[in-house]
Amino acid sequence: MEAYIELLRSMIQTPSFSREEGPVALLVRNFLTSKRIAFHEKGWNTWARNKFWDDKKPVILLNSHIDTVKPVKNWTKDPFSAEVDGDVLIGLGSNDAGASLVTLMAVFVHFYQEENLPYNLIFAASAEEEISGNGGMVSLVEEFGDVKLAIVGEPTQMQMAIAEKGLMVLDCTAHGRAGHAARNEGENALYKAVDDINILRQYKFEKVSDVLGEVKLSVTQINAGYQHNVVPDNCTFVVDVRTNEFYSNQEACDEIQGLIQSEVVARSFKLNSSGIPVTHPIVQRGIALGLSYYGSPTTSDQAVMPFPSIKIGPGDSARSHTADEYILVSEIENGFEVYCSLLEKLEI
Repeated sequence: MEAYIELLRSMIQTPSFSREEGPVALLVRNFLTSKRIAFHEKGWNTWARNKFWDDKKPVILLNSHIDTVKPVKNWTKDPFSAEVDGDVLIGLGSNDAGASLVTLMAVFVHFYQEENLPYNLIFAASAEEEISGNGGMVSLVEEFGDVKLAIVGEPTQMQMAIAEKGLMVLDCTAHGRAGHAARNEGENALYKAVDDINILRQYKFEKVSDVLGEVKLSVTQINAGYQHNVVPDNCTFVVDVRTNEFYSNQEACDEIQGLIQSEVVARSFKLNSSGIPVTHPIVQRGIALGLSYYGSPTTSDQAVMPFPSIKIGPGDSARSHTADEYILVSEIENGFEVYCSLLEKLEI
């Protein structure tokens, strides 16, 4: 795995913020070229097919993303240094999701020249995952054709995330009437917003998932007023909504609008909850290997995949988007073994 660890270090040393992934996409493409593997390009997305592709066989997609968030302010190391200290590799994107990407690439290369695979493999290094952008996986789905299963690489400690919550962001506006703060004038939009926020804070959606739990509402931003002596006539606030499989984002939005006075506008409905049955062969294969399964509270490119998928990868989600993000080299090595074991006797 040494070559893949070095590729990951090169990726960390090359900033790859969402929509700015070009230089890292080039690293991926150069690596595939060095392995004599032909690939396709679309924007900063790169994908390749196994050498002995057979249209009669089912297709498995191996996918992870090349973009990162921007570093938070309290890093104690250089986020782009790719410093190695024993088993620890530190750097922005090391855990989320560079380790998964290079490990899945190693798996793809491992199986690339096998003539008698019971399925076809596509390896895809996608862009814009961190912003759910239209230039990422959304643009690739039509290129892949009929995919029977996707293995999405994200840090899960190599346990199986068989479902993940959907994500919806709501922009809410409480409307009032301006007036002088010193007199009993106006209608304070800020107070209206606070009342609505209190309703959302206490509200519980009725349907609770065995795997994903309850729908979660979090008010994360608020803004009102422009002068201390003027009663604000508008107050805006933002609600982060994480849905389970019992509610589409549209349904959750409609329910929230019925609870509060404020105007509610969803930025998008596209990132719905996703999941795969416990009875699916990939989950059963993992269970046979001693892997556990769970429902993930975080969202990935699974949300835009119209085919069954499972999320699994080296690293720990708790390290993602944090200062001094790191991955263990041993986690990558173990990840390679687990991925290969999942695929070697898989029948779909």
